[in-house]
Amino acid sequence: MRVYQYLADLVLVVHFFFVAFVVLGLLAVIAGRWAGWPWTCSLKFRLLHLLAIGIVVAQAWLGQICPLTRWENELRVRAGQAPYEQSFVQDWLHRLLFYDAQVWVFVLGYTVFGAVVAGLWWIDRRRLHW
Repeated sequence: MRVYQYLADLVLVVHFFFVAFVVLGLLAVIAGRWAGWPWTCSLKFRLLHLLAIGIVVAQAWLGQICPLTRWENELRVRAGQAPYEQSFVQDWLHRLLFYDAQVWVFVLGYTVFGAVVAGLWWIDRRRLHW
């Protein structure tokens, strides 16, 4: 069914924006320290960012597949597609999101990234505000 294909593409777009928030959020925190951007010390923003990477790290350590990936795959199967069959939207977003590597590489990468986010949280703990 066509509707499942559209829903799968929508989940992929949400997945992309989640990853972008995690990656660009860290870059914003680092840049904000030097540029003096007050929003990068917002406790709401930093808690949401820490929670987002914390979920990714926890899933990696527990050996779980991202629920967004599972959901997209299920929708693609319902649409009569093989998971990650390339459409225009998929082709470009998958190139940015998915890589072939051993599982331990991802676990290590997510863990280091999460440690950097947590470390910046600790360094900025006195500057954080609501």
